[in-house]
This record gives sequence, C-alpha cells and structure tokens, in this order.
Amino acid sequence: MQVYSLEEVLSFIKRGEVFSGQLSSSGCHIKIEQYLPVVCTAIHTGHELRDDLLKHCQLTKEERDTHAARLTDELIASQPITLTCLDSRLEYDLDCPKALSTSYKLTTKQKLWDKPLTTKQRSLSHYKHDAFFQIYSALITKLESQFGKVIVFDIKAYTPLETDKVAPLFDIATAQIDMSRWQSVVNKFHAELKKSSVPNIDTSADLNAVNRGMGYLTTHTNAHFDRTLVLSTQIKKVYLDANNGDVFPLVVDALKLGLKQSLSETSAFFQRKINLRSKVCGANMLSSAIEPAVLNVDAMIYKLAQGVETLKYVNPVNLTAERRRFERAPSRFTPNFHYKQLPIDANGFKQNLYRVPIESISDPAMKQLYSDMIHSLSEEVDLLSSVGQESFLYNSLRHYGRPDTQSINNAKFLLYAKEIEENGGEILDAKSACELMKQQASDWGMKCKVNLSSAILARAMVSSTPPQLKVNTHAKFSFAEVQRLNHHELGVHMATTLNSRQQPLKALRLGLPGATETQEGLAIMAEYNAGYMAHNRLNTLAYRVLAVDSMLKEQNFYHTYSFLVDEMGMSKDDAFVTTTRVYRGGGLTKDHLYLSGFVTIKQLSAERDLTNLMIGKTGSQYLDLIDELVQRNWLTPPKFIINSQQDKSSDQLNKDETEDDKASSLSFLIESLRG
Repeated sequence: MQVYSLEEVLSFIKRGEVFSGQLSSSGCHIKIEQYLPVVCTAIHTGHELRDDLLKHCQLTKEERDTHAARLTDELIASQPITLTCLDSRLEYDLDCPKALSTSYKLTTKQKLWDKPLTTKQRSLSHYKHDAFFQIYSALITKLESQFGKVIVFDIKAYTPLETDKVAPLFDIATAQIDMSRWQSVVNKFHAELKKSSVPNIDTSADLNAVNRGMGYLTTHTNAHFDRTLVLSTQIKKVYLDANNGDVFPLVVDALKLGLKQSLSETSAFFQRKINLRSKVCGANMLSSAIEPAVLNVDAMIYKLAQGVETLKYVNPVNLTAERRRFERAPSRFTPNFHYKQLPIDANGFKQNLYRVPIESISDPAMKQLYSDMIHSLSEEVDLLSSVGQESFLYNSLRHYGRPDTQSINNAKFLLYAKEIEENGGEILDAKSACELMKQQASDWGMKCKVNLSSAILARAMVSSTPPQLKVNTHAKFSFAEVQRLNHHELGVHMATTLNSRQQPLKALRLGLPGATETQEGLAIMAEYNAGYMAHNRLNTLAYRVLAVDSMLKEQNFYHTYSFLVDEMGMSKDDAFVTTTRVYRGGGLTKDHLYLSGFVTIKQLSAERDLTNLMIGKTGSQYLDLIDELVQRNWLTPPKFIINSQQDKSSDQLNKDETEDDKASSLSFLIESLRG
C-alpha cells in the first residue's frame, strides 16, 4: 500500500490527481479512481490500535471487533472515491466532535482502558481526527467546485439489540437531512436498497429505525458545505456470525453487488435530478479506468486457458475409417473413435486456476464473472481430460446440460410441422462455396483466412487461432446455404472473434460461461434476419436436440441413428453425421444448445438491444454487465456488426409468387417456439 503525507494528499486533491494510499500519520485511507460528485465513507471499519494504547486496553481482540463496522470498507470498494478509517473507533471516533472523539463509552460497566489516557495520547488521536477531516473537507470543496452538488454515502454497520422492535437490513438516518430539499434522493436510495438480493435474508430497508443519524460526519458537512448531502446508512451485520465473528462470504458478495447497484443508481439519479445532468446513468457514476486487479486476473486466466479448445480434442481423427466400419455392419457398430492427445495436466491446470486471486477484485460483478469463468474452465478441462471415458458424459452434462422438456417439445413441433420447401438456388461444390465466402469476408473488411478442410465434421466452422473459416471439402452447398453460412460463420462467429481482439479484457477471446448457447443463438438469428432461414435448417437444429435426448436414453449409436432415420425421416448421411456429433468423446450434449440459444436470443432481441453481445465470445446472462462495461469504457463497442437484413437475390433464387407465403409460414413456426 502506498503511503503519503497529509500535505501530499491535499496537494493531489487540489490538482485533481487520481491516487490511492494511506496517510502516513494515521489510519486514513483514500482512493480516488476518478473525480465524480460521489464519495463513500467507512469511518468505523477499522480495528487497529497503537501499541501504546493496545497494552492499556481492557478488551480482547474479539471484544474490540464487535465495536467495529467490519468489512464496510470492502462493501463500498467498487465506488470511484472512498475514504475509510483503518484505526479503531475505540481510539478516536470520527462520528464524534474532536473533543469527544477519545471518550468512547462502552454499553457495559466494563472499563475500556486500565487507566485514563494521557494528554499526549489524546493529542495524537486528536491529530488523526483533524487529519481525516482536513482531507474530507478538501475533497468536498474540490468536488463542489467541479460539479456543483455532491452526495456522500456514509456506510456503517450495527448489531441489533434485543430491545430493537425493528431491525432492517438497511437503515437510512434522516435527522440531519433537509427533507424539503433532498426527499427525492432519499426515496430513490431507499427504493434501490430494497432491490438488493441477499441469500436467505429479508432485504428490508427503513428510515430512522435504529439510528436517527446525529453523527459528526453529517454535522460537520452541514456546518461547512451547503451543497452536499450525506446519507448515513447502517447495515445490519448479517454477514458475520454473531457468536464468533466468522464471515459469510456469499452474504458479503451479495451485499457488495447490491450496494454497487444502489449507490451508482442513486448517484446517477442525484446527477439527473439535482445537478441537472439529464443523460447520466449508473455506469457513468463508476470509474472509467479498468481496475488493475481486473487486468491482472484477466491476464492470468487468459495465459492459463488460451490453449483450451473443446472441439479440437473431441472431434475424432479416424472418422473416415469409422464411417466405413459403420457402413459394413450398422446394427453391430460401436464407435471406436480416436482423438488428439491433450497436452494439459488437468490437476495442475485446476490448481493454478483456483490460485488466481479473484478476491483482489473490488468490483463485485467482475469478481463474480471471473469466478464463473474459473468454474466453467475447470469443468471444461474435466470434460477434455475424460474424452473417450465413461465419465465424459457426466462431465458433458455438468458443462452443457441436457435438453429440457420445452426444447424437446420445440424440436418435435418443428419436425412434425408440414414441410416448407426452400428454393435454395444453384448447387455449388466446396471450392465454389469457399470462393463466395472468401469474397464476402473481403467485402465485410474481415482480415481472416477462408480455406477448404477435410478434417472437420461440420460443413463449415470458424477457428480463432489464427482467425480462419474452414469449409468442408466433401460438402456441397446450395446458394442459399452459402448465404446462411456467410451470416452465421462470418457475420457472427468470425465477427465476435475479431471484435474480441479489440478488447482490453482477454476473457472475451476465451468465451464467457454460456457463450456456446449465446453465440450459436446469435448466429442462427443472423441467418433469420438476413432472410436465409429455411425449414430444413430449423429441422437440423431440432434433430440435434432429439439426437442428444436419444443418446442420453439409449446409449447406443445404432439406436439413435435408426431413430433419426426410421422415426424422424432424416437422410442416412445426415443421420450418421448428427449421431456422430452427439456420441463423440463419449456423449457430447452440446448440440441441444443451438435451438434453445436461437429461441432465447429471438425473445431477448424483442426486449432490448443485443449489439454489445457482439464484442466477443459473450454469454447473454452477462449482458447487463457488458452494457455497463461498454458505458464505462472498460470494453470497446464492437467494430464488426453485420447488418443482416433481407437481401435475397431474385435472380439467384428464382423467387415466385409463393415465396412470401412460405416466409410467412416460416415466421409463424419460429414465433410459435417457446422459451
């Protein structure tokens, strides 16, 4: 931790410099990531005592801790300006005037000190009290001169007494607030706090239930600053075990997240309502500088995981030979797929992964994101290290899940519907299709390779290192399918690959949890928006869902293959490919996510803008956070956003008067799918 003199701190503030560190002469810690009209204080979080006081203190460490608002400094750490006191309030209480600050009264008859403090001891503590308020006053003066009006969140914590009739999770004190002036801001903060979600705890919020707010920080502010509002707020210590002081990490994380949202949204409201900045949102009230701890964690995870590619190690390398073996005796066929060797020590990888210091991240949403990534990568490595083994299916279910009842019903609905034929246009060989895709990539300004490949199971697929679109050498394509692949593979998968390389955070290159479902949903949605969706394409997605379901139930390659051919009417070639997809590795359940991803993205697109999902390999469950990070300039808006609009060529596809009817029928099918 950087240490500064009082003069240095005051100079930094006067010059408007960002900095973080502790005052050399006291336990005052200040962090300024960006100058914004919001300050968060935690003046009772400290527990440190000077040696000359500690030896005279009559309380044990456990008893001293009960008088501190432990962890309140961590609860506000996501905010751009924080001012905290690391010294114990038993030495000097910043919520009392200087003359009374060293006269802390215990609620019991127990003595605090074994003998009265000397004048010298009191003077040193008074100096620390003075230093804190010099810094606080300089900071408020600077912010008022820069922004006009300022809001201060003074966060404390309390342990409810047996006599308390009401003990809310959050209690806002208003005794020293001019409610005729600040009522709307108090109401907003009150409403935002009630939105917090804490596991197994009622997130109640009240006014003046346990403390009316007669503290000196508010008094000092009101005496010297007419344009600053202090919201003194008590948090019930539900995040600590009342018996032994143990911390409940899940509760702490939930409170951090709830407070981040409440503080930033209230600050934004304050800016709009009081400072008349009409376009300010919550993200604007958080720092635009990426937290160094986030960059460090991001780099560590990327370095560990950049070589983890699922499909590279689950696609069989002897597929051609296995297909010949299947064709000789289909009913007796049991796959004997061979795979590339995995150059990863799974145990060592996971050990290093769980050593990544995500606890150093102040922003609770970012900490949760990287925690989710670590768990997801751990699952993925378990999956890869079990390829070809019985445990692979279990690991696949952990990582990708299984089709639910709604997905199975959607699949059956599509397959049982009357076939809507597609006029796909000219049939092209792989080389011709590859040239068309190469031209499309060039037209869209994408610097990537487009090559033929005989080593892929899919008809076309994007690989990220280096950016490359591989086209299956053995496939033939209709003109319409080439256009579908342009929008699917290039318009989404290649676009997100290239966009991810523009981001300061490399996690977007690896893929966030849920990226498979989201990215495939976006890609299929792009086909639909471009006007190249076809019923047989939807049927392909449906077949995959039912193939996964059959694989889980039957555990027999030929039974699944026969089900697709005999009961669902799939062609033998397509059935073999689809069955192989779900049995590779030992049972890969990933394919059910394509249809559910499309349905999810289709529904989500009707509710909000999804543009920022294109910044990289994103997951839709993180869209709120991604939007926030783009607004904070932690992430760069996507460069490649393909405007997928109806662009079918009547010359190429020979449209007739029934095309509109077919499109309407297809739209009805899609709109009938349920999420």
